[in-house]
Amino acid sequence: MSPRQKPPARRWWSQRFIDVLEGYGLGGRMERGRRYARSGQVLSLEVGPGRLAARVQGSRRTPYKVMVETELPEDEEWAAIEAVFRQRLGWAAKLLAGEVPEDLETGFHQAGVDLFPARWSDLEAECSCPDWEVPCKHIAASLHVFAQRLDDDPWQLLAWRGREREALMQRLRPTVKAGAAAGPEEGLPPWWPQGLVARPGERLVIPDPLPPDPPARVLERLGPIPVPEALVQGLVELYCAITTPLPEPELNAEAED
Repeated sequence: MSPRQKPPARRWWSQRFIDVLEGYGLGGRMERGRRYARSGQVLSLEVGPGRLAARVQGSRRTPYKVMVETELPEDEEWAAIEAVFRQRLGWAAKLLAGEVPEDLETGFHQAGVDLFPARWSDLEAECSCPDWEVPCKHIAASLHVFAQRLDDDPWQLLAWRGREREALMQRLRPTVKAGAAAGPEEGLPPWWPQGLVARPGERLVIPDPLPPDPPARVLERLGPIPVPEALVQGLVELYCAITTPLPEPELNAEAED
């Protein structure tokens, strides 16, 4: 669905971004942008690391070009963010399912980074329209459409902050050597899928397995599970049974003869 056909943001994280935009104290400019977004004036929107590029149809025949940029977290800051991700396995699981963990923004703050630009001064925006105000309604409309995009693909928010989905998942998955050195506390567990495909490709390379996490630790890293304690204990026992090697069969003495 193109930006022109998208409904207003409806998920809590998209609405949170809109609340942040409206909290910049820019008066009616953001509201004019919201109306522009709803009327389908944003023709296209491209998301890149620290960069939003949009084409917005205004009163003239040629669409206006909009650019919104924000400073990316430093490598050290992303390392801190990734460390928080490793402590909360449920984050990646929810994001892969198209959901945003409710404490994701808090986790970013724990790493010393803002998930959403906290102030308008954290953004640099420009538009090719003749309006001298920044943000003009074309810039504001582009930001509102970006919020709508997050409804269906929250990974675009992380991509804007500098980490594409595949790059982040790869960095969370340790190598066999690194996993053995770091122990079960670091990285994703060995059963975490790298990607689902209909059938194995001809060049599919199966990675060497990592030693499994302790059963109870796997459930702890998923975060609180709203199910009875007896079911949680049953899951622990089931995972333990799955990961326990089967005993070697005893040779039958009569068969040896």
